[in-house]
Amino acid sequence: MTPYRDWDQDSGIRAYDIGSTHVDVAFKDGAIYRYTSVSAGQANIDRMIVLARSGDGLNEFINRAVKKRYSERLA
Repeated sequence: MTPYRDWDQDSGIRAYDIGSTHVDVAFKDGAIYRYTSVSAGQANIDRMIVLARSGDGLNEFINRAVKKRYSERLA
């Protein structure tokens, strides 16, 4: 997984992994969730990828737009 930069140090996200049809998000509490284009919508996945790579805003976006729309909990 790629460490999440979290430029302003206010995120609950530790790391992420971008796949061809999904984004896995590892939270600081140890939970890892997989968001897919089917569960969260392709537009949301595209936005999550941009935010993950930029290192800012991903936690807020997840809480606001896709919180419970993950396909599975991996850990």
